[in-house]
Amino acid sequence: MTDDMLTEDTEHKLTLRHLTLEDYDYVKDLMDAVYPGLGGAWPKNKFRAQLKVFPDGQICIEDHGVVVAAAFSVIVDYDKFGDQHTYDEITGDAYLTTHDPLGDVLYGVDVFVSPDYRAMRLGRRLYEARKEICQNLNLKSIVAGGRIPRYKDHAANLTPQAYIEKVKRKELYDPILTFQLSNEFEVKRVLKNYLPEDEESHGYATLLEWTNLYYDPDKAPLIGAAKTTARVGCVQWQMRPFSSVEELSQQVEFFIDALSDYQCDLALFPEFFNAPLMGIENHQTSIAAIKALAEYSVEIVEVISKLAVSYNINVIAGSMPVIENDELFNVSYLCRRDGTIDSQYKIHVTPHEKRAWIMQGGNELKVFDTDFGRIGILICYDIEFPELGRLLSEQGVQILFVPFWTDTKNGYLRVRCCAQARAIENECYVAIAGSVGNLPKVDGADIQYAQSAVFSPSDFSFPHDAIMAETTPNTEMTIIVDLDLDKLNKLQNEGSVRNYLDRRRDLYKIGWIGD
Repeated sequence: MTDDMLTEDTEHKLTLRHLTLEDYDYVKDLMDAVYPGLGGAWPKNKFRAQLKVFPDGQICIEDHGVVVAAAFSVIVDYDKFGDQHTYDEITGDAYLTTHDPLGDVLYGVDVFVSPDYRAMRLGRRLYEARKEICQNLNLKSIVAGGRIPRYKDHAANLTPQAYIEKVKRKELYDPILTFQLSNEFEVKRVLKNYLPEDEESHGYATLLEWTNLYYDPDKAPLIGAAKTTARVGCVQWQMRPFSSVEELSQQVEFFIDALSDYQCDLALFPEFFNAPLMGIENHQTSIAAIKALAEYSVEIVEVISKLAVSYNINVIAGSMPVIENDELFNVSYLCRRDGTIDSQYKIHVTPHEKRAWIMQGGNELKVFDTDFGRIGILICYDIEFPELGRLLSEQGVQILFVPFWTDTKNGYLRVRCCAQARAIENECYVAIAGSVGNLPKVDGADIQYAQSAVFSPSDFSFPHDAIMAETTPNTEMTIIVDLDLDKLNKLQNEGSVRNYLDRRRDLYKIGWIGD
């Protein structure tokens, strides 16, 4: 505790509130005092993750500005874990990577009170606040694993079950179990190796539950319910001469119409699919040609946005050159079927784009919420940088879309192999779409090589080669794939390997340091 920590003889001013990052030093002091035999306090990066993932579930009581008690929790889909789980499994090693806003149970991660305040029943206040959170979020129950620290004094003579029964009958006292029973929690079972390092409890814990009597099972709405699957269509686009934006738009509409007929949720077009428009006029330099192409981008986006609404399908309009403040960027547009438009700038421009077009890279990485799930867009070269995929994964992206443009097979394979790696390491789907054919009159776009595809994680629930579908190379066509989003959630917790949960967040992390 700090030197200025108040005592019980002082006039108190207790306030229940949510924790903030500035509270870490107080929380550290508390945990070091309460858990000297269990490693003491969490590191600050773990505390930061808890506040970021589920800020409403992390609460404390302060006295004159000093945190003297705290409680941490997470929402989980309890069926994914069941009654046999460990603390690290269900809390993501306390990083709360298991948090599911659509889950049904509030899981108790920890509760602790300053030793100087234990006579003031602050733990009860925190438990009541947790119950209020559970009711306000309409969750089924609160579940927690409870230590039984006094079991060490009786382990030689009593099984954990016998010890628990004696505590329930008030024949024995356990500071944690007795408190939880007095707060309307019921013991469901005994957990073995819940906290292996807990020597006082011999690694055992009680699985406790408080039932929310006001829980009203949410009924799925008749329309607009959250989707558990997404149908994705990828367009392998044939480069051909066009004499106007109208001709290009007709070909775009053909594919959008076709994919809409198959009730696709999203259509993905390739990077620079509008490049044929550079052949409308003769340009003296590559820079002049790409700048002329950029002049069509606003009109094309408007057309595709109208088509997305008309055909009731989300469209990723590949990417197009855009001039802003006299600088050239490569931008992908997400045209949603509700009429909204969003964009992702290509962050890593290739040496050719820098040299031939003086193109600049964007400085923002976005996550997009759609009516079928959370997605990210990485344009071509961007997929070859694993940091971007990891940053999107940390924000819950389920599908990565990669519009690309490559002229040679080795260039294509860089995109393909990296896309497959992103799918496996981030446990998400990755869809890639490219262009085929030739544009002899367009400098820098005279040949194309592509084989569009959709990749999955690599585990038993997915195709044996982790390829959901792929096109015939260098042939204009589409592929349509149904993606099971629930499988991704199950994979995270029950996969043969668990790349997301097993990251050593105590050793390394990736962070965005841009503006």
